[in-house]
Amino acid sequence: MTQSIKQVRLTREGYERLQKNLEQELGRLAEATRILQEQMETSADNEDTGLEDAKREKMNIEARIDELEDTLARATIIEDHENEGRVELGAIVVLSNEATKKDLKVQFVSAPEAAVIGGSLPRISEDSPVGKELAGRKKGEAFVVNLDNGKQVKYKVKSIEY
Repeated sequence: MTQSIKQVRLTREGYERLQKNLEQELGRLAEATRILQEQMETSADNEDTGLEDAKREKMNIEARIDELEDTLARATIIEDHENEGRVELGAIVVLSNEATKKDLKVQFVSAPEAAVIGGSLPRISEDSPVGKELAGRKKGEAFVVNLDNGKQVKYKVKSIEY
């Protein structure tokens, strides 16, 4: 069964953040491997809970590294914006909450990029309830988001920049 490789669109900042995260995880893996070696050398048969914890930690780090490497391998950096004037990946958007009249400045990004910690702005994933409604909107457009708790929030797009 052939699987199609799905491209992941990232901003340059997001790509660099993912790379940095990968470097940190590789460092953590080296440390976890060292700890596991020590545990294996000092572990007696009756006290292997530390050994099991070390194995689990190493497996978790390896899984995260695989995920990051996969995302980076499929990444294309967003350079061009075909739909100027509309919200698309990489856009920095100011939203106004119609009920509270508060503005929120966010960056609209892909799900893998939204998951990475760091950056100067809060990020909204294209897969999130707000992100799904926000995609393709123009300045001045209002939209309603249905939240999981049954509530609705109305936003208005105040500005879009790249």
